[in-house]
Amino acid sequence: MTVCDGVRRFHGGCVARRGQGVLLLGASGSGKSDLLLRLLARGYDLVADDRIEMENGLVRAPATLRGLVEVRGWGIVRRSFVQEVTPSLTVRLIRQGEAFSRLPEEGLTDGETGLPVLRLDGMMASAPERIDMALDCLEGRAFLLSQSAMLVRDD
Repeated sequence: MTVCDGVRRFHGGCVARRGQGVLLLGASGSGKSDLLLRLLARGYDLVADDRIEMENGLVRAPATLRGLVEVRGWGIVRRSFVQEVTPSLTVRLIRQGEAFSRLPEEGLTDGETGLPVLRLDGMMASAPERIDMALDCLEGRAFLLSQSAMLVRDD
C-alpha cells in the first residue's frame, strides 16, 4: 500500500455484490486475478483490477484502468464496471499451501484497510462461496457464531 494526497493505493482487485465492495489483496501469484474472474462470472460487478484507490471511504480503479480486466492468455478486456463502491470486506489471499487459521480470532480486521478480513487460498474451488458467506454474515443474512458453538459434545 502507498499513500499520496490522502489516497491509499493497493495492488489488487475489487468487485461488488449488491453494492458491497470486496477488496482482493495478496502477493503476486496468489490468485487475485483468477478469483476476480470467478466472482465476475458469479454476477459480481467489476470495480477495479490490478490497482485500487481508496479515498474518503470509497474504492475505485485509477482513471486509466477503469473497466479494464487483464485475462492472462487472452489480453486486456474492457467491460462494464461500477465507478466506486463502499468497501465491506478485505480478502487476503495466501499462497497455495501456506498455512492459515481454520477458525481465526473473532472480529479480526485488516491492518491496512480497517475492514473485516477473510484469509483464504484464492485458488480453492470454494473461495467464491466463502466470500459469499462472509458477505452474507456482514449483511445479516447469515450469522457468525462463537467458535465454541462447534465444540459442543454429542454425548
